[in-house]
Amino acid sequence: MRAYLSVAIFAWQRFFIFMQLNLTSLLIFSLAFSVSAQENITPSLKSEKKESVYDTDLLSKDFHNGRREALRALMPEGSVAVFFSAPVRNRANDVDFEYHQDPDFYYLTGLNEPNSVLVVFKDKQKVADGSNEIIFVQSRDPKSEVWTGRRIGTDGVEKQLGIKPALVNDEFYKSGIDFGKFDKIYNSKLYNDIRDDAGESGDLYDLVQAYQKNTLRQSPDVSGLELMMATLREIKLQDELILMRKAITMTCEAEIELMKALEPGMTEYQSEAIVEFFFKVKGAEDVGFPSILGSGENSCILHYTTNRKHLDNPELLVSDIGAEYHGYTADVTRTIPINGTFSPEQKLIYNIVYDAQEAGIKQCLKGKPFMAPHNAAVKVIQTRLLELGIIKEASEYRKYFMHGTSHYLGLDVHDAGLYDQLKVNSIITVEPGVYIAADSDCDPKWWNIGVRIEDDILITEGQPENLSSLAPRTVEEIEALMKQEGVFNKIK
Repeated sequence: MRAYLSVAIFAWQRFFIFMQLNLTSLLIFSLAFSVSAQENITPSLKSEKKESVYDTDLLSKDFHNGRREALRALMPEGSVAVFFSAPVRNRANDVDFEYHQDPDFYYLTGLNEPNSVLVVFKDKQKVADGSNEIIFVQSRDPKSEVWTGRRIGTDGVEKQLGIKPALVNDEFYKSGIDFGKFDKIYNSKLYNDIRDDAGESGDLYDLVQAYQKNTLRQSPDVSGLELMMATLREIKLQDELILMRKAITMTCEAEIELMKALEPGMTEYQSEAIVEFFFKVKGAEDVGFPSILGSGENSCILHYTTNRKHLDNPELLVSDIGAEYHGYTADVTRTIPINGTFSPEQKLIYNIVYDAQEAGIKQCLKGKPFMAPHNAAVKVIQTRLLELGIIKEASEYRKYFMHGTSHYLGLDVHDAGLYDQLKVNSIITVEPGVYIAADSDCDPKWWNIGVRIEDDILITEGQPENLSSLAPRTVEEIEALMKQEGVFNKIK
């Protein structure tokens, strides 16, 4: 296989040289072959498939069933909880965005289809055929499936996902669920961008309308359900940790390849293409959030996503990226010198942020307040900015470090959690930064230096585990890695 790939690579490379295509075209076609030749990334054709499921490491129906049982244990007697799937979102005209399920709905069901509603009862109900739950989903529709893909249907939901009974979504109106008899009704937050499909009687719009009509005399509790779901999702089970590690590892590998390939003359969008190429090569379904590749003045914009600037010497590039794998996302940031070497001023600011992050990570201990990493990072940044004369009063640090240091990570990049004390098997980011924009009230030699370093930290019974340590963090490690040849260098 490798011999055939080598011949193919050579043939494609010669073809492109002959055609005198530019580097971007070469990346799209030739790199796919060269990466495949270096590592065995092609899934085995012998892998067992279950109907339309192509991945063999998805969360199991036992996992999702256990999460519904855990929710039930938190619900008070005589209560019911209602969860709606995420809406289909329109991109433009008749083109929709790729569908992304509501994280709570996915956590409890494993279903990645729209126009569905899950009802979880505290106790077994006659209306649910003696079960303590019932789900309403899209019906199988061969005509629609030709255009948009296969649906799992009610039989698939019962067999593959283990949720019984499963009914067609337009039966929600006549299901006979009497919400008025429950002492407490919870529902997930209702989206404000639900569209009404006039040709679909069981779409999300109609499901929500039917629910609201049947609960007019009640006051469903949204915040109470959010609190229960945050309690569950904050602490990751082992099955979730496996997926999180995969997402984080592929993100670190993308950062590494970016460091090897980066050089003046490239563009932010080319650096974005490199990292997202590796996400897909490694098996990620999507990005967990729009990739942030900000250089020069854009390194000082926290959530910059335009990614169109040319990379100039001797600027810094802030690469804040995260692969999403089976719903779980990573969030890793590295700040990289475009020419391969930090200037004296860049190095000073970088090491302030690095030391602040180290101080924050040391506080990621079971039982510590959630704000402990932030408070530790702030102390370092205050002290060192004062020493450099960039600020004159400790309180002025907020000019250059204006965000929090941590957030939970999981099915959302800013994941659900209680934000009180750190608990074992929760994952948080530690991401201090210093951003000195042009025209700041300090010596101009510091202007347009933006630095952020972010890692994904697992809280354990002992010392914290840095899940993203694979991607170099120190000045010396980054500069050394940037001298190495990577996959992209071989096709220039």
